[in-house]
Amino acid sequence: MSKTIILELCMSPDLGGLELYMLRAAKALGSDFNVISVINENSKLEQYYDENDKYIKIKKISNLFMFGAAKKLANIIDTEQVEIIHMHWTKDIPFVVLAKMLSNKKPKIAQTRNMTMTRFKDDFYHRLMYKNMDLMLPVTFQVKEQLEKFIPQDIRPKIEVLYMGSDKPEILSDDEVTKLKSELNFDTNIFNLGLVGRINEAKGQHLLIKAVDILIKQGLNVNAYFVGHAMEESYLEMLKKDVKDRTLENNIHFLGFMKNPHHFYQACDAVVLASKKETFGLVLIEAMQVGTAVIGANSGGVIEIIDDEKTGLLFESKNYESLASSIEKLINNSELLSDIAKGGQKKCDEKFSNKLQFEKLSKIFQEELRC
Repeated sequence: MSKTIILELCMSPDLGGLELYMLRAAKALGSDFNVISVINENSKLEQYYDENDKYIKIKKISNLFMFGAAKKLANIIDTEQVEIIHMHWTKDIPFVVLAKMLSNKKPKIAQTRNMTMTRFKDDFYHRLMYKNMDLMLPVTFQVKEQLEKFIPQDIRPKIEVLYMGSDKPEILSDDEVTKLKSELNFDTNIFNLGLVGRINEAKGQHLLIKAVDILIKQGLNVNAYFVGHAMEESYLEMLKKDVKDRTLENNIHFLGFMKNPHHFYQACDAVVLASKKETFGLVLIEAMQVGTAVIGANSGGVIEIIDDEKTGLLFESKNYESLASSIEKLINNSELLSDIAKGGQKKCDEKFSNKLQFEKLSKIFQEELRC
């Protein structure tokens, strides 16, 4: 008996947690379904597929001129006999709904919802979109509450929370960590912080720079390393100017994008997530998995990951002084640093593993097909 065809779709041209999660979902679901990925012609994801993966590229410039791309997707749906389209980027909703309407197969549409929702969706456009969707998978209970609040019940798809997971990482030996620190020019006599994420204002890199400045002026030894590609070059230049103005060139370092940050996390004493409002916070999960202590802003999905002073530390969102205080706690309390690192790793193993979450996703899809 042939397996059901699942189409994993993400037309975002960027490369970050959302896009890489789609890739992981496509690979993980392959044991239970035949999976086809559909990505943007300009996607940076192509480099991550191998000869055993099936993926199709579609040229789509914008939702204003998407009819041709939607027609091509509809042809893929009918030719491949796709039963479920699983999409990940909110901007793809009109594209996928139009393709479903143009197809003969009329597959079910599921969306992993990474974004918050802040206003009521009762206009003609949104009613058309949501009544053609079958399943929404918010990544936190907070997002689930927003969907239930803002999507009218008569058009609301089925909603089920599915946390993002992370692959079981490779744990480096002490010698390998020492070698990596040397390659990254880490000063092992200094407390080293990492922040991984796209370089843009919403990720809060400027907050960590200001927090480090406070700590340096207090006489504490601390460095911060930023990993990620710049979404806004002007913001990156502003950060670098701020570093220079504060004479922090020896303490703040920009490392660019890393394909696999799991090794980097293990070189850090702690990892910071300073986003204004992170819907989930996969970076925290990845760092916690390898036994590195984490600090996150007390907003969004972060509060579902960090139990303050048990699995990490929370600081007041958008408050660099509060962030500095949390970092100072870890610098001055090695026992707390060790305890929250162990607590975070234990919580990840029990709740946030990729294996666990993708097994749940597979069961959700199998149940949806039976409906």
